[in-house]
Amino acid sequence: MARAREDRPKAWLSWSSGKDSAYALAEVRRAGTYDVVRLLTTVTDAFGRVSMHGVREELLDAQAAAVGLPLEKVRIPYPCPNATYEREMARALDRAAAEGVRHMVFGDLFLEEVRAYREERLRPLGVEAVFPLWGRPTGPLAEEMVRAGLRARVCCLDPRHLPRELAGRAFDLEFLASLPSGVDPCGERGEFHTFVSEGPGFRAPVRVHVGETVEREGFVFTDLLPEQRKWGPSRSAGFGPRLGLARGGRAAGSSVAVGHGGSSPRPAGRDHLPERPRRIRGSWPERVPASETQLSPASADRTTSLRSPSR
Repeated sequence: MARAREDRPKAWLSWSSGKDSAYALAEVRRAGTYDVVRLLTTVTDAFGRVSMHGVREELLDAQAAAVGLPLEKVRIPYPCPNATYEREMARALDRAAAEGVRHMVFGDLFLEEVRAYREERLRPLGVEAVFPLWGRPTGPLAEEMVRAGLRARVCCLDPRHLPRELAGRAFDLEFLASLPSGVDPCGERGEFHTFVSEGPGFRAPVRVHVGETVEREGFVFTDLLPEQRKWGPSRSAGFGPRLGLARGGRAAGSSVAVGHGGSSPRPAGRDHLPERPRRIRGSWPERVPASETQLSPASADRTTSLRSPSR
């Protein structure tokens, strides 16, 4: 039996805008073990996008409203050195402590090094990491999410593992059946990331249109647009580089983000202007200034760093 809310320990939840963090929230609420009082998300400030997933900030805000929780945004610059990231995250965790929060919920599934890093970084702060989906077989789990009413779209994928054409696709049973052999059904190794528009615990759906799909820095992004916004060729088409960021959303380089959920790390480093993205589909203007073609340079949102929520 779930405890009364006033008797449950307070928790923040690492929110990537993706399916695993959304389902982790649903499972914690169902179990009634913790009182989740706030979501925590890393946003790349220069682009107004969720780090790693590249989701527009206004859609992130709409998700938080839909699940009825306030949102703590850890704003990071581009590029973002690890020292800057960890300073900003520490400030957020100080605010959590001031609220009496001693638990942080993550949507990680099975990557041991990511879990160990999160626990190691949180322990000195007196915060316990909680993993409600940990160890569950990812095939049945992915199907369970779909059957439970979770609705999501692929907003980013790694074309080394998935066909580019799957970017922007609905995360449903047909999508799961189409995954190549060796790809985790939940994308836990960073094969793909999602944006959740509806699901258990959502008061109302977050309606979106599928916009431009582009390839940049070896990854494929699909821009998702708020339903009320008309498609346009400038900032709505902007996808930025993943320079200095970890693959799959966890961390980049040597750190592991506490902010999101996880995937295997990818070397950080290059600090140059991104090359022009290769168009996959949709209209692309003839000349687009670099400042208008940058989607959030995904800051470790699911990788081996304290900078990562869950896909």
